[in-house]
Amino acid sequence: MPDGTTGSTVPRRQLGRYLREMRNRARLTVKAAATKLEWSEAKIWRIETGQTSLRSLDVEAMCKIYGAPADVTEGLMGLAKETKARGWWHAYGDVIPEWLEVYVGLEEAASRLSMYESELVPGLLQTEAYARTVIAADNPGVDDAEIERRVHVRIERQALLTRVTAAPQVEVALNEAVLRRPVGGREVMADQLHRLAAAADRSNVSVRIVPFNAGLHHGLMSGPFNILRFPVNGDGRETEPPTVYVEGFTGALYLEKPNEIERYSSAFERIWGSALDETASKNMIIQAARDL
Repeated sequence: MPDGTTGSTVPRRQLGRYLREMRNRARLTVKAAATKLEWSEAKIWRIETGQTSLRSLDVEAMCKIYGAPADVTEGLMGLAKETKARGWWHAYGDVIPEWLEVYVGLEEAASRLSMYESELVPGLLQTEAYARTVIAADNPGVDDAEIERRVHVRIERQALLTRVTAAPQVEVALNEAVLRRPVGGREVMADQLHRLAAAADRSNVSVRIVPFNAGLHHGLMSGPFNILRFPVNGDGRETEPPTVYVEGFTGALYLEKPNEIERYSSAFERIWGSALDETASKNMIIQAARDL
């Protein structure tokens, strides 16, 4: 069975994106890169579209041709080692460095994001002050400069919501507790709630609140998760398989088996159905800000 038919596609897809970007920065066509590497153009195409696993030595050769720095080469070689994994758990600080931002690459490519959060405002909708509070709390002992770098990365990610070309459709279901917990203090939280209400006014963003009086709902069993779906091609099929992202305390789980996608999709539909509609949700957000 060919390499491209087994294992998790997540690291393959992200590795392909990085290699394609590096080739473009080096101003090399697929044909020119293939010639330098003594490979076929089809092989380059399969690699860049995430259709095949890749040896770390092959990645090293590509990085050399593309003029990649040593730290980038090392990081991508680590990612290549994961392309044959059958399931994928990205442990922070493990073989793949945190700066590689695998999730961010998937997020940028997605056409639709469906997310449920039980405790915190999602990163895509956070204010800078709220993000700084959360990131600092999650990284004790990290110096201020590094905290600010991570805050900057998080805020920069939000540009995808307002990009002119192919901004994704975003559905956000939040547990009411997210509105009631004054992260960063009353002023920071009030500003955050106003930002959340403003985001809900965007045509490509829907925000719904699951109120406490909804009682037991599927989000209490599933915990927070994101479902990423990707653009469709000319024949109506998705260009990449849907992916569920579940973030943990020490790493992140990426799920892509059809039964896993179906289960989380069903959970999201039930959570969405338990939530207030968009108008009532926005009113609740605004009232929570006033209460602060």
